[in-house]
Amino acid sequence: MKAIVQDRYGPVDVLRLDEVDRPVPGRGEVLVRVHAAAVDQGVWHLVTGLPYALRPAFGLRAPRVRTPGMDLAGRVEAVGPDVTRVRPGDEVYGSCQGSFAEYACAKEDALAPKPEGLGFEEAATVPVSGVTAL
Repeated sequence: MKAIVQDRYGPVDVLRLDEVDRPVPGRGEVLVRVHAAAVDQGVWHLVTGLPYALRPAFGLRAPRVRTPGMDLAGRVEAVGPDVTRVRPGDEVYGSCQGSFAEYACAKEDALAPKPEGLGFEEAATVPVSGVTAL
């Protein structure tokens, strides 16, 4: 699958499109076909590695997670063991690591059903930017 990846911290030009393995949902996880992913200030911090105080949690010299992105909206493709609230085909939105990809895995409890009145692009902005606005 295609994903935006980064191998080091820096300005936006450290990001590149690459071919990576499709994730496999683990226990309590959901594989989502990403229709939209949001870009917010938190993503910028994780791409640049600034402020330096963040690096112990996310990778000292390079990001631990190569694919940036925290928010997504899309359609459930598969579910891992112990997932009970969603099933393949459901439209969802929420948070995960690595949403700048065609597919991403998220914890079941970090996802919610996408409201029918919202498009994928609008729903993807709700988890971080929407809560920040509140």
